[in-house]
Amino acid sequence: MMKSDYIKKGPVGAPLRALFYGMGYIREEIDKPLIGIVNAQNEIIPGHIHLDRIAEAAKKGVLMSGGTPVEFPAIGICDGIAMGHAGMRYPLASRELIADSIEAVAAGHALDGLVLIPNCDKIVPGMLMAAARLNIPSVVVSGGPMRAGDHNGEKLDFSTVIEQVGSFKNGKITEEELEETAKRTCPGCGSCSGLFTANSMNCLTEVLGMGLPYNGTALADTGERIRLAKVAGIKVMELIEKGIKPRDILTLDAFKNAITVDMAMAGSTNTVLHLPAIAHEAEIPLELSLFDEISEKTPYLTKLSPSGIHHMEDLHLAGGIPALMNELTKKDLIVKDCMTVTGHTMGENIEKTKVQNNDIIKPIDSPYRNRGGLAILRGNLCPDGSVVKESAVAEEMLVHSGPAIVFDSEEEAVEAIFDKKIIKGDVIVIRYEGPKGGPGMREMLSPTSAIAGLGLDKDVALITDGRFSGATRGAAIGHVSPEAMEGGLIGLVKTGDTIEIDIPNRKLNVNLSQDEIEKRRKAYTKPEPKVKTGYLARYAKLVTSANTGAILSIKD
Repeated sequence: MMKSDYIKKGPVGAPLRALFYGMGYIREEIDKPLIGIVNAQNEIIPGHIHLDRIAEAAKKGVLMSGGTPVEFPAIGICDGIAMGHAGMRYPLASRELIADSIEAVAAGHALDGLVLIPNCDKIVPGMLMAAARLNIPSVVVSGGPMRAGDHNGEKLDFSTVIEQVGSFKNGKITEEELEETAKRTCPGCGSCSGLFTANSMNCLTEVLGMGLPYNGTALADTGERIRLAKVAGIKVMELIEKGIKPRDILTLDAFKNAITVDMAMAGSTNTVLHLPAIAHEAEIPLELSLFDEISEKTPYLTKLSPSGIHHMEDLHLAGGIPALMNELTKKDLIVKDCMTVTGHTMGENIEKTKVQNNDIIKPIDSPYRNRGGLAILRGNLCPDGSVVKESAVAEEMLVHSGPAIVFDSEEEAVEAIFDKKIIKGDVIVIRYEGPKGGPGMREMLSPTSAIAGLGLDKDVALITDGRFSGATRGAAIGHVSPEAMEGGLIGLVKTGDTIEIDIPNRKLNVNLSQDEIEKRRKAYTKPEPKVKTGYLARYAKLVTSANTGAILSIKD
């Protein structure tokens, strides 16, 4: 018996049927499994503007396989548009709203299955969290990546135009040149073309087994993406028939596979927030130490923007995530028997794929390096951990010691950078930007891009209890836990203190004696919350540390 049968069949189901009749459904449609088509389409995110086409294709797949699709919306916020102002407090917090709203609609209407259609940064994990929480047959089909821009033969992506703002302010380019770059950076719909957070999560959705092969790399504006959506609609019906649910797919081994691929491709640091949050909904503990443990044994095989010059379209033509995973199986780094939404195991999905271009996906025996792209640092500044995209750090900044220049907000730091108050060797510290302190853990793409645009990315480090965009490069260390608002030592650092960074040895410390730390702690006064009303104020009271995935606590 279908979940929806309990409320729609027999005499007691007459009121429900009456409501469906009022919408134009016929009895034959009502009697079939009801499949929620969760469509995050809107007209303010380039990655989402085309999702109606994806939804229509998914509906056709459901209809072809004997189900009745029922569409409902999900919200979305564009990190790029929210970047650099108070609006950036909302994207991470919106992840919980998305999960909660999908739960409310799907459970409130006793839906039998879901096709989830996200594309960008927080929408993807929010939908995966909902799928794990509801545990009804579900398939994710994303909107797909954007093509890279092009200007005078140079490939462009969103990080290019952000960094050129710094170049303009430094007098390296004219305003007209900056505007021309802006016009050519985003040639059409899709999630921004580098391996930023959206595309990292879309790829990892595929690795987790919740998306079809090539979900992460098939371009947004292609027939291939439409075909994927149709197959997603077909597959959700097969999952219902076979009784395969998200928690049958989202096992610990599936998360280990996701972390392995994340390290092999040097995905966004935000994956270290989202994977634990998804795992939490599946009732699987995912400790930060596991990321570093897997990184130690995982070779770095792809070098996509912002770490390199290649883009998602290049990865797709090189064989995509299946080929990358198959390469990793050559050293037994992938668990092959994990179930996926195809109805087959991951091993079966990838066994016939191979790398088509070794310039894009390196052979496992000759990687860019033998360790993964992300690193978890610990020390007195971050006893609960911090995260850096090691693959995007210049060699000369992997080990660095310098004076702290401390700011209590992103805006103060950006102003100082553009006013050229930061010099070579400095370590910028931005605090009170964590999940509670921000609130919402704003991304620091503006300061890191300003540093890069001024040509200081090989000379200046940045440390924050906030987080970074997937488009960030340089010695940018985020997720410092505990955050300042929770009493973390980052809140006691003063300008001039020496910060010691040792990424190869996974260390981050401030050079202070314990006596001095205790002296400062006694004199410390916790600042007032930056937001005292509305959703963000409620969020700040419930959200937990970055090292837990910034999930919401339900404890009394």
